[in-house]
Amino acid sequence: MSGLHAAIIMDGNGRWARQRGRPRWRGHLEGVNSVRDVVRAAPDLGITTLTLYAFSADNWKRPAAEVGRLFWILREFCTRERDELVANGVRLTTIGRRDRIPGSALARLRDLEAATARGSRLQLRLAIDYSARAEIARAAREIALRVEERILEPADMTVDLLRQLLTGGVPDPDLLIRTAGEQRLSDYLLWELAYAELVFTPTLWPDFRRADLAAAIDEFRRRERKFGGLQPRSLPAAASAPGGLPVGR
Repeated sequence: MSGLHAAIIMDGNGRWARQRGRPRWRGHLEGVNSVRDVVRAAPDLGITTLTLYAFSADNWKRPAAEVGRLFWILREFCTRERDELVANGVRLTTIGRRDRIPGSALARLRDLEAATARGSRLQLRLAIDYSARAEIARAAREIALRVEERILEPADMTVDLLRQLLTGGVPDPDLLIRTAGEQRLSDYLLWELAYAELVFTPTLWPDFRRADLAAAIDEFRRRERKFGGLQPRSLPAAASAPGGLPVGR
């Protein structure tokens, strides 16, 4: 039975900081601890693919200082988490645009992708400079070019082809979790989430930990997934491997 693909919209960093009288970037920094804890917990909870919404295409509208801090945090994450991710079989990849990522952060990101390329316990995908609408438009342009070059006939444009261009063969998320009480998709994985179960939690992302992830998965497993049919399909089984990732620094 295949493992679970969970996607998370990590919301509430700014509110967490504001409630404590701290600058917004401190909330983003504290959110890294939540990422670490969730990545450690994921395989033991049956998750084999974890997709995190790290930076949306719309986040460029934020103040330049905050955006700069966010990419500094990404750069530091890639450096500090490298050894643990490699040791624990985590493969890191990204989705979204890469041409606008600052050079120093992009270099560290590429290094981490190369270092973790053989990981097979968990695929960790970071959505960076990501827009689902932009991704759908990109796939449509690719199909149009293939038709124009007579590589593809219009009749060959199928759902399966579009899915392949959008996902690269990665299975669709089974579960979407959004923190901080918001209940919208925010241009995230619009195609892929067509049949995902949605779980919204009031917990702010910097407070989200292993127990919160486990509670969301418990809620997911209580639901019946019929995909338009009459009989529910079997849910992915929880992993049986003991232990999580080692305690970090």
